[in-house]
Amino acid sequence: MSRIELKKVNKYFDNIHILKNIDLVIDDGDFMTLLGPSGCGKTTTLRVITGLENPEEGIITIGGKEVVNGVNRYYAPPSKRGLNLVFQSYALWPHMTVYENVAFGLTINKVPKHEIVKKVEQALDKMRILQYKDRYPSELSGGQQQRVAIARAIVTEPKILLLDEPLSNLDAKLRLEMRAELKRLHRELNTTIIYVTHDQVEALTMSTKIAVFFEGDLVQLDTPKGIYRHPVDVRVADFIGNPKINFVNATSSYSNGSLVTESSLGTLQLPFPKPHQGEVVLAIYPEDIRISQAPSEEAIPCSVYSILPAGSETLLQLTVNGGTSMLAKYMGDADYPIGSQVWITFPKEKINIYDKASQKLISVPGEQYIRMTEKVNIT
Repeated sequence: MSRIELKKVNKYFDNIHILKNIDLVIDDGDFMTLLGPSGCGKTTTLRVITGLENPEEGIITIGGKEVVNGVNRYYAPPSKRGLNLVFQSYALWPHMTVYENVAFGLTINKVPKHEIVKKVEQALDKMRILQYKDRYPSELSGGQQQRVAIARAIVTEPKILLLDEPLSNLDAKLRLEMRAELKRLHRELNTTIIYVTHDQVEALTMSTKIAVFFEGDLVQLDTPKGIYRHPVDVRVADFIGNPKINFVNATSSYSNGSLVTESSLGTLQLPFPKPHQGEVVLAIYPEDIRISQAPSEEAIPCSVYSILPAGSETLLQLTVNGGTSMLAKYMGDADYPIGSQVWITFPKEKINIYDKASQKLISVPGEQYIRMTEKVNIT
């Protein structure tokens, strides 16, 4: 078992509060991504799990065994935690061949030579680089070096594999290839993976769960679909969207099971689970916007401000009522002249509604909202 649990973990650097009461459970077999902007605490969380940093407060257990107790100043050494870490910089020995780099940990642990050969070749084969075993790191591409670093991490068959922004040094094509390889590797090894990134596309495409961090706080823990479709606050919604989600300020009142909003989009009646009124923020996904060249019932007139073709999709920057900017995502080629008038519609049930004062999501109905708030202790 490799279930990891962090309870009220706090970490300080020179009296600066870096991690703030982190409660996080990573279940056996999860692909858990720690996601957030630079300086949010995600890498520090990874490092306290590995033992490279020691938190001043909190308890960490791995497989039910306590490895950190901040109050008692007990910190199990990294070598006793049954995990391996892949660094962003690969950290390969330049004077060793690929085979020697991968075999290094097994050699130090005095594993019999015939077992080393078998394990190393299996690890290299899993990463599809067995043919490069006699080359040196300088003779490999960045993507191949990354595969060597991962092969070295998995060759000892760790219960837990930790990766700290391992794809950030690769170009776009190699990142896409490595995402597929990591997802395949997770399925084949059935191991627990903890992955740190600021790239929300990586998080959404590879993870079974995502933990979103801001300024040392864990603000949301959910599945990729839950994180994307129901961000718990405006910060998460603004960070997770690609292309950027549309925010529209509105005033609201409640009538007959609907939230009636007044904004630059006009009057909208939105399904809503409970009475609410006041200033709100409407969040509309670009891919939910439908564009037409002819008016229709409830369609909103816009003008085309800019058009950005991107091969398989087209992004359109629209202007509503001469002021509010809206971004729409059209799958395929679209040819709308700049300055031309179009009409947009969108499914009202897919609009997320945030209270403007608290910036918190208020539109998720009943049990799902309770589940989300209990996870992160939203107040």
